[in-house]
Amino acid sequence: MAVRAGVVLLFTLVTSVKITRILRTLILGFDWMNCGPPDAPAVMKTLSVSPDPISIPGDLKASASGSTAVELSAPLRVNVTLEKEVAGLWVKVPCVEEIGSCHYSDGCDLLNQLIPPGQDCPEPLHTYGLPCHCPFKAGSYYLPSSDFYVPEVELPSWLTNGNYRVQGVLGMKDNELGCLQVSVSILSAGRRPEAT
Repeated sequence: MAVRAGVVLLFTLVTSVKITRILRTLILGFDWMNCGPPDAPAVMKTLSVSPDPISIPGDLKASASGSTAVELSAPLRVNVTLEKEVAGLWVKVPCVEEIGSCHYSDGCDLLNQLIPPGQDCPEPLHTYGLPCHCPFKAGSYYLPSSDFYVPEVELPSWLTNGNYRVQGVLGMKDNELGCLQVSVSILSAGRRPEAT
């Protein structure tokens, strides 16, 4: 009964999607882990994000290191599974307007949409010589502790207040290259619905 109620509640929230302007969002309890096999070609070795909680909009500090044993080139599949805790159960959030549990056929194309080819990589990637476009050569990558500003973000009304976990699986052709899982709690305050 609780499972059905949770699924119905989440389905109702997702199918009534409307964008809500959030005046302030807090991200609490950031945690991560590799979820692929121990011999996966692409792995995150370290990932640190602070403070806890992270305020959006606001500043954060992050550092990361990872490696890939193979070149990552187009088409680079990305399968995302987003789950929300509802009534003590983890419920898969469907893909709605490219948000949720979505399959992206080419992550390289997504990067090109965010940062047009020919444009310098944003800071601090540019300063540290880190790439932001495919192909990513085989090797190790390191981002030292760096400051970032996270701007105001428009979220669907159903993607607020709750515990979430997201898993991203990276693949090329028929091979899984790596898997990363992130868990967070989101607390949103001061919601203001957008005019429709």
